[in-house]
Amino acid sequence: MFIFKRIFGRKRAPSLDHAKTAPLEEHEFISYLSPESRRHILVGSAHSVGLERSQDDDLSLIITGGVNGDKGLPDFGLFCVADGLGGYEHGSLASSIAIRTVARILMRGVFLRLLEIESIDESPPLDEMISDAFKAANQAVFELAQGGATTLTSALMLDDKIVIGHVGDTRAYLINAEKIEALTIDHSLVQRLVESGTLSEEEALDSPHRSVLWNAMGKTEDPRVDISYHAIIPNTYLMLCSDGLWDVVEDEEMFQMVSKARDPQKVCDALVRTANDAGGPDNVSVILVRFPSVK
Repeated sequence: MFIFKRIFGRKRAPSLDHAKTAPLEEHEFISYLSPESRRHILVGSAHSVGLERSQDDDLSLIITGGVNGDKGLPDFGLFCVADGLGGYEHGSLASSIAIRTVARILMRGVFLRLLEIESIDESPPLDEMISDAFKAANQAVFELAQGGATTLTSALMLDDKIVIGHVGDTRAYLINAEKIEALTIDHSLVQRLVESGTLSEEEALDSPHRSVLWNAMGKTEDPRVDISYHAIIPNTYLMLCSDGLWDVVEDEEMFQMVSKARDPQKVCDALVRTANDAGGPDNVSVILVRFPSVK
């Protein structure tokens, strides 16, 4: 319990609200789960190279853990989706390096600290740790995948919190029985034009420049990393996916498929099939995490 408190104990600096749901400050956080309960999340994932691409630049990663009988240890997880940029050489290498680097740093800095028996020095706040992990991954991409670039969206779960780190246009969604809601904003030129009022949402859907990014890992030496905190609410889903899914399957269709099902793996398989049935123009990756109700 002491290590858990140390990881969350420091006050974090306010972060910018780039998502449709505002990030939570520490003092605003409301737990929807009783301390005595365990969620034991359900996770599914699926992937396809698609029907029009020979190169596979997508990569996803899932790490989860939980303990029965030890109330001092929270459930934890790390979920990442990266999409190497097809217009750059070494896109697949860039996505692999980015995910491996972020996972390695967060495993050491967060998850392994949870297993310490003796008290250790207080760790930095989670948003700072995630930002530093993304910056280290960006540097690794520059050094080891020269000419490569990638998007990266990660979700770090600890007990009843999710912390999202985001660069590029892979996306994180929150889905419940009523709606699907994006937790990330694309770092694309088209999205900037929409935000400035130059393009409407409808015009953006048909823009030939939808996939052009101004921000990506390995594309700039100092990428902007969007970070936000979110509460875990029972009977909801967290979905991470590449543009091979969200750019082909409309939000409403994804919502209908996810909200009506209980098995995350079957839903992921169905989502990838739907993207391929619609032409499969790109690599497709999806991770779906279900947070069951507390009994």
